[in-house]
Amino acid sequence: MTIPGDPYDFPIEGPFLPGKTALMIIDMQRDFCAPSGYMHTRGGDLGPARATIPRITAVRDACWKAGIEVIYTREGHRPNLSDLPRCKRMKTALAGAEIGSQGPLGRLLIRGEIGWDFIDELQPEEDEIVIDKAGTGSFHGTDLHHILNNKKIENLIITGVTTGVCVNSTVREAADRGYNVLVLEDCCAEPDQNTHNIAIQLLKVEGGYLSTISDSEKFLSAMCQVSGQMDKPNVRSGPMSSQP
Repeated sequence: MTIPGDPYDFPIEGPFLPGKTALMIIDMQRDFCAPSGYMHTRGGDLGPARATIPRITAVRDACWKAGIEVIYTREGHRPNLSDLPRCKRMKTALAGAEIGSQGPLGRLLIRGEIGWDFIDELQPEEDEIVIDKAGTGSFHGTDLHHILNNKKIENLIITGVTTGVCVNSTVREAADRGYNVLVLEDCCAEPDQNTHNIAIQLLKVEGGYLSTISDSEKFLSAMCQVSGQMDKPNVRSGPMSSQP
């Protein structure tokens, strides 16, 4: 079995094996998806990101049932800003939401603040993997590649925000490291729909050199077939209780 995709079905090496696959949920944090966070402060439309939440949740639940590893990433900087490049701070200040400045959900994109943490709907379970990163790509400066190698993961399913920055950066890093990559288009978002569309098209250049593209409906349909073959003990109870 493979998952229908454009420009090719996933994985290109086939067949689809849950034990060699991980779902990545990129930066579904309050700072990017909740009112009064970083993205809202800089004037971004939160509607597209909010619209992905039920679809990502459904995909995550299906991955739990199929025995697929789920990995969450979270962007943020140290409270003393020692890992924040000066140019990045200046760019965010120019955009109207300087990293480290005070906002309604705490200091913007600073580790430990309310805004930095995951939205209630997509809180990880206690034993799930969380990758904390200071940059846009999930591999840069993290142990993600080491974790995936240890778990013998070859296939990555990508969801989250934003399509043109952290999603795109992670896909490119993953492709360079030899992973098969599938991006679920309707589980990613940009404040501007046109920017999202352009970012998706760039991921498909040169015959899908970076990744192939599908959507949650096709993925969930495929997972129904997989889940029917899995034992019940693989099913998780669901998300953790919401944090304040």
